[in-house]
Amino acid sequence: MNIKKHIPNIITLLNLFCGCIALVFAFQQEFLLAFYFVCLGIFFDFFDGFFARLFKVSSPLGLQLDSLADMITSGVVPGVIMFQLLLKSFGEEKIISISSWDNSVMILPFLGFIITLGACYRLANFNIDTRQTDSFIGLPTPANTLFILSLPLVLLNPNLEFITNALQNHWVLIAISIVSAYVMNAEIPLFSLKIKDFTFKKNALQILFLATSVLLLLVFRYLGIPMVIIFYVLLSVVNNMINKK
Repeated sequence: MNIKKHIPNIITLLNLFCGCIALVFAFQQEFLLAFYFVCLGIFFDFFDGFFARLFKVSSPLGLQLDSLADMITSGVVPGVIMFQLLLKSFGEEKIISISSWDNSVMILPFLGFIITLGACYRLANFNIDTRQTDSFIGLPTPANTLFILSLPLVLLNPNLEFITNALQNHWVLIAISIVSAYVMNAEIPLFSLKIKDFTFKKNALQILFLATSVLLLLVFRYLGIPMVIIFYVLLSVVNNMINKK
């Protein structure tokens, strides 16, 4: 029995397991614990491919398992988180019981699952898109998930009044959901974060991004996470414009 060929799939299933745990915490509005388990799931998501390449055991089964696991960790979980944020945006007095919900509370929170729909479409499309072997077109689902799961953590900081007020507005949250689904599937080439050699000239863009990301995370903590994701997309757009000239 070749144990090596099963290791990547076991790691993929650990990603799925973490996603299921994060999903439970998301329903319980334990946002920090959900964030931690999603981060652990994304960690496993990175290493399943790493070990598949290392052991040279890549397979169609592994590809499908990877997408199915990501659908939970990076698709359903952020949708539930956004649903919870939208629900909370209406105030506790309006969500005591389902029977007391008005029409807006009955409908609008479910629009958070636009993120889940966008993630599903991207994951399915990624499996058949041969252009995304070394870089990405559209924002990867794990990056989008970190963006969404950082939002309730930003709300824990009382010193960010302008931002926290915005994140408690259901129209802002719905706009974020729509933009999130769009950016995951947009025809926006994003530069690869892989460093293939150690020359500064060939990796200047990656080094700039990584250095800026570390600085943003150290200074802004949880707020730094969405800032890093936004910076990644904007830097890629600028880089694309420069390369076209």
